[in-house]
Amino acid sequence: MTKDLSHVNVLIVEDETALNQAYTTILKSRNIKVESSYNGLEALEKVADHRPDVILLDLRMPKMNGLEFLKEFSKTKQASQTKVIIFSNYDEQKEIDEAFSLGANRYMLKSWTSPSELIKLIESSL
Repeated sequence: MTKDLSHVNVLIVEDETALNQAYTTILKSRNIKVESSYNGLEALEKVADHRPDVILLDLRMPKMNGLEFLKEFSKTKQASQTKVIIFSNYDEQKEIDEAFSLGANRYMLKSWTSPSELIKLIESSL
């Protein structure tokens, strides 16, 4: 039996349009409320209005990368109430360690995560 995820709000922060749209489609198919942004700066503007439960965060993006986003987001009241999943194709340990030190909760490689694993990852993060 699948969990009801209709109460869950997810913010996708991914600069690649095709991936952003694919993740949005996957999550909406499970009735998850989804907002998208294409860089960290745009994501910072959206978190206040949309209050995500989970943020799927790419690390390498234009304007403001994922680590810069985490530095700013960690200063907000929402940070302690929001699960941040680093969802990247870069697996450099230094970046991963820094992301965790800035408040990230999980790390997954995009290229190794199927749609069903993505849903399970969100479920287990809540």
